[in-house]
Amino acid sequence: MILGYVLSGLVTGAIFAIMGSGLTLSYAATGVFNFAHGALGFLSALLFYELNTAAGLPAWLSALVSAGLFAPALGYVLHKAMFRGLAQAGETAQIVATIGLTIALPALGLLVVDLAGLPPADATSLPRGVGPHPAQAFDALGVRLDTDQLITFAFSAVTAAGLWAFMRHTPYGLRMRASVDRRRLATLRGIDADATSALAWMLGSGLAGLAGVLAVSVLGLDATAYTVLLFASATAAVFGRLRSIPWTFAAGLALGVVQNLVAGYTDFLEEVTGLRTAVPVILLFAGLVLLNRSRERVAGSAAEDAPPPDHLAGLPPWRRRLPWAAGMVALVAFTFLAAEYYVGIAAQGLVLALIFCSFVVVTGIGGMVNLAQAAFASMAALTCGWAFSSGLPFFVAILLGVLAAAAVGMLVALPALRLGGRVLTLATLAMALLADQVLFQVDAFSNGTIGWPLPALGFGFADTSDPRVLVVVLLVLIGLVAMLVRNLERSASGRAILAVRSAPAAATTSGLSAPLTKITLFVLASAIAGLGGVLFAVAKGSITATDLPAFSGFVWLAIVVLQGVRRVGGAVLGGLIAVVVPELLSTWDLSAHVGAILFGLGGVILAKHPDGVLTQMAELRHRRRPAGGTVHEAEPSTPAQTSTPGGGRPLFALDGVVAGYEDCTVLRGVDLALDAGEVVALLGANGAGKSTTCAAAAGDLPITAGRILLDGEDITAWPAHRRARAGILLAPEGRGVFPGLTLEENLRTWLPDPGPVYERLPQLAERRGVLAGALSGGEQQLLTLAPALVRPPRVLIADEPSLGLAPLVVRQIFEVFAELRERGVALLLVEEKATEALAIADRVAFMQLGRVTWVGPRSEVDSERLTAAYLGVR
Repeated sequence: MILGYVLSGLVTGAIFAIMGSGLTLSYAATGVFNFAHGALGFLSALLFYELNTAAGLPAWLSALVSAGLFAPALGYVLHKAMFRGLAQAGETAQIVATIGLTIALPALGLLVVDLAGLPPADATSLPRGVGPHPAQAFDALGVRLDTDQLITFAFSAVTAAGLWAFMRHTPYGLRMRASVDRRRLATLRGIDADATSALAWMLGSGLAGLAGVLAVSVLGLDATAYTVLLFASATAAVFGRLRSIPWTFAAGLALGVVQNLVAGYTDFLEEVTGLRTAVPVILLFAGLVLLNRSRERVAGSAAEDAPPPDHLAGLPPWRRRLPWAAGMVALVAFTFLAAEYYVGIAAQGLVLALIFCSFVVVTGIGGMVNLAQAAFASMAALTCGWAFSSGLPFFVAILLGVLAAAAVGMLVALPALRLGGRVLTLATLAMALLADQVLFQVDAFSNGTIGWPLPALGFGFADTSDPRVLVVVLLVLIGLVAMLVRNLERSASGRAILAVRSAPAAATTSGLSAPLTKITLFVLASAIAGLGGVLFAVAKGSITATDLPAFSGFVWLAIVVLQGVRRVGGAVLGGLIAVVVPELLSTWDLSAHVGAILFGLGGVILAKHPDGVLTQMAELRHRRRPAGGTVHEAEPSTPAQTSTPGGGRPLFALDGVVAGYEDCTVLRGVDLALDAGEVVALLGANGAGKSTTCAAAAGDLPITAGRILLDGEDITAWPAHRRARAGILLAPEGRGVFPGLTLEENLRTWLPDPGPVYERLPQLAERRGVLAGALSGGEQQLLTLAPALVRPPRVLIADEPSLGLAPLVVRQIFEVFAELRERGVALLLVEEKATEALAIADRVAFMQLGRVTWVGPRSEVDSERLTAAYLGVR
């Protein structure tokens, strides 16, 4: 008996493992967690079904085209159109954009099926598997299996072996792992990170397609089932810490076995509806809390989700509020002049807007992505219905409902104290699914499928059964929430929230309580969502456990962020759009799939404009305003110093380079030239712009003006990986190694054969199998420079090579520099220790405030010039 559960569980787990491995691969290589992974599997399954059924292709050929050609091609297209831009966006934009794809891709596939007149594809379709049809049964170790199960397990084994061999024993796999380890350094070693990401998306999408095709005979063609499959597979990816494909694969297999064993041996759980099927969700939540404590960004850090610029800051207050006041007047006029049916639609939109205001608090202000808002709304509505049906006064029941949502919000906030970013997002969704599948299925709480009836909210002279009264009530409540949000932002508590969001460690050292701040935001947002949930039930007249499913919060967040999650106006606009667009499509007799596709296109737009529609509108208003004030021209730069002492054309030159970070200009017209076999020491005080000069020269930082020349050719537009391939090598400040790769793998990112390095530096040969992150600082710096001894670059840019090293190691490093100079390498050396730099330099350049202030031979450098360079005195 138990063997049967294990073997059948391994088959289910094989699908989890394949899909989870694709999820891990794409996330690890690009940093984007793809919530649309299940949708990719559904599209592949849909294509498999149509090719096999409508086109009459053999099952094996249909599977090959769907999973082997279509899915990787779709991954590449999505990378070019969307994922490449999302990699630079904040986490909220990444989550929402992929949620948009989750909704749009299945709708697009189903719309094409409808328009082309192909066999209908829905939850009632019964597609066949990849193997013989009907599936042939056989006995294995006394257990009854069929050919579809055998094929699924065989494909999973082949996939696991193939992935391992690809990642560990091919140059493409090595480049991908290097990009995962340190993406910026990978580009400086000549690896095209964009091409690597494209390959990762193709492989990840191919694995999603394979999982979809293998699962189609079990799941059918229900798009929602594939989204559920995604979250089961995400459990495996979480246990692999979203980095390790082998651990993800093993966890997927184990998850299938555990799920089967729980279903077969836990008869005592039958009394708790939904608990057996919630095993993946429970394990997902446990894995997130226990294994994935955020060591990097937590709960919205300024590094990724910095607030957009306030383009309307210069306008008087009445000009800023005028559009909203006009909109309010128009809405009120519509309420009292339009037909009751259309006023009812507006009321539905405002109910959603009230719930959406909770996202403004927890995500817009707090920077935490919470996908449990639908559960909070449902919790409050069901509690209110239960309390009212128990004989409590209606207003007391409403209060109890809101308090229940706030209490659950406090419970959900507890993981937020140790989790952040995408991990927190998955944790809140796991809790929402758990409530949906278990808590809300308890008949004593939800009253079964009947639900709880609720009366209209009465005020003596009128009640909310009149949609006009309901609209007025909702506008008042939304206005109160807007005032609350505004006062919160301006208060001391609001400043504390912003401090915790932007710099948690600094906020803690200033005496602010990050846990208290996060709990406060969750409780407040939950209460607002709960109030909206109660108003939803009041407007509907009843509430059931299925009225506000957990996946609603998944879509709600996307709608709000598309409009602008930092403003209450975005919540109002999102709520109205959420009900008006489906109504318009129905009125115009258009397919409901069109609305879902438009929503997905909004996700693509969000990849390019991650701050939402309202911010874009404000930016357009800002651009239309006439520019005021005086335009200050940049100071003229000094004449270009782009020739070498010999007067010939230099090998490498910076000509009038201007560069900086966002709005801060650091380099203000840098001119510098290097010749082959020459060492130029770049000296100056901290903050002079030396490291920025190195980054700009290597292509790691784009320049806004000037030119960069290599042997007379303008390479300004070349990306960093192309410059590295042309022979410009940057040894960055710190250690230029991939800590997650072994010493030998680090060498292979630059050299086809590391053997000559071991002959030249035998101390590295003894450590070839050690992870670079476990090497000493001196060994890491030697590893950084060792490839240059075997394959000398044309230009070596060394930024603080002696930083943190012992004197003996420093001497070895500078001996390497001397050898490279003898072999004709042009060397730009940035070094705080002037003595070591001057000992090897042919020429010296001094920097101050982003400019090269003096260039000359080493013999002309004296203590007076050094003092001027480092202390800024003359």
